[in-house]
Amino acid sequence: MNPTTPQLPSAAAHSFSQLLSSTRRGARLARLLAAGELRAWGVSPSVIDRAEHIVAELAANAALHGRVPGRSFRLALALDVTAGTLRIAVSDARGDRLPAPASTARPEEAESGRGLLLVTALADRWDTAPYPPSGKTVWAELDVVLHDRTPRPGR
Repeated sequence: MNPTTPQLPSAAAHSFSQLLSSTRRGARLARLLAAGELRAWGVSPSVIDRAEHIVAELAANAALHGRVPGRSFRLALALDVTAGTLRIAVSDARGDRLPAPASTARPEEAESGRGLLLVTALADRWDTAPYPPSGKTVWAELDVVLHDRTPRPGR
């Protein structure tokens, strides 16, 4: 019998998904869960900070504008270490209410309407996609610079 080395799961990708209530409390919990998960994955604090703001905006929009009584929203995170990309996706039940493109022509005194401006400023890219059967997903991606921790000869 030959001893074999156990195969460890690849650290090239991490994912997280959670259903949350379409409430302010659910939106707050989404931000806290995302930050905790990203810390556990070893993501840099500057990326976590940007991601927290994006999750907060997308989750708040899902709870406010995407809410259907009795339906939850979904937070999903995916870190692809190989590609150096963090994807944040928030899905809700209101596919008929797509977010308007971010505009800088908002009145200064407006109390809302700046969330997607913030997402546009913080994310490297974002968009929407259908979420069957009748919902939508708003996603944002961050380019993540990861440090190579592979030991090099002579170091």
